[in-house]
Amino acid sequence: MMEAALFDLDGTLINSELRSMAVWRMLLARHGVDHDDAVLRRFMGRRGSDVLPEVMPGADVRALIAEIMSYYDSPDLPDIVPVPGAAELVRRVADHGSPLALVTSAHREWAEERLADLGVADLVRTIVSAEDVVVGKPDPSGYLAAARLLDVEPVRCVVFEDSLAGVAAARAAGMACVAVATTHDPGELAHADLVIPDMSGIDWPLTELRVV
Repeated sequence: MMEAALFDLDGTLINSELRSMAVWRMLLARHGVDHDDAVLRRFMGRRGSDVLPEVMPGADVRALIAEIMSYYDSPDLPDIVPVPGAAELVRRVADHGSPLALVTSAHREWAEERLADLGVADLVRTIVSAEDVVVGKPDPSGYLAAARLLDVEPVRCVVFEDSLAGVAAARAAGMACVAVATTHDPGELAHADLVIPDMSGIDWPLTELRVV
C-alpha cells in the first residue's frame, strides 16, 4: 500500500504554467532568442537553470534567473489559480497521517508562498526545491531526496505530476505516478500509472493503484 504522497507544485497543485510560459517568452524575446511553443515547452516541469544553457548557450544563467524573477510582478501576467481538488487532497493525505512532501523545480520562496496561498503551508513541511538538487527533473534526485527525508521507501511513494519531465523523474525514482492533465494532453502522459484531469474526487489512500 502507498505510504507517502509527493506533490509537484506548478501545474499540479496550482495552474501557473500559462504565467510561467509568459515570463519565459518575455525573457527570450528581450534577449533576441528565436522561440516557438516547442522551445517554451522545454521549460515545463524543469528548472530554468537546467534549460537556459540549452536555449541560450554561454549566457550568464544566474543573471538570467534573477532577471526572470523580476518579471513576476508584471501586471498583465495570467492569474495563478488552484487546480480543482488539490488543496483538499493535500488535507486528506495529512488527515490520514500519511507522510507528504512537495518536490518542485521552482525556488523555495515561490513554493512556500504558493502553499500559503493554497492554505496548506502548515501541512507541507517537507519541501525539495530547485536549490536542493544538483540536477533537476527528469533526473529522479528530487523525488529520491524527498523519500529519504520522509523515511519512506521509494516503492511506497506515489507522485502527483503534470509534466513529462516530472513523470519521467517519478518513474526513474521507482515510484508510482499519477499524472494530472492540466498542461499536457492525456495521451502524452500515458506512461504514468494513472491519468486524471484534475484532483477533484481523488481519495486517499489511493484505491486505483496497487503495489505488489
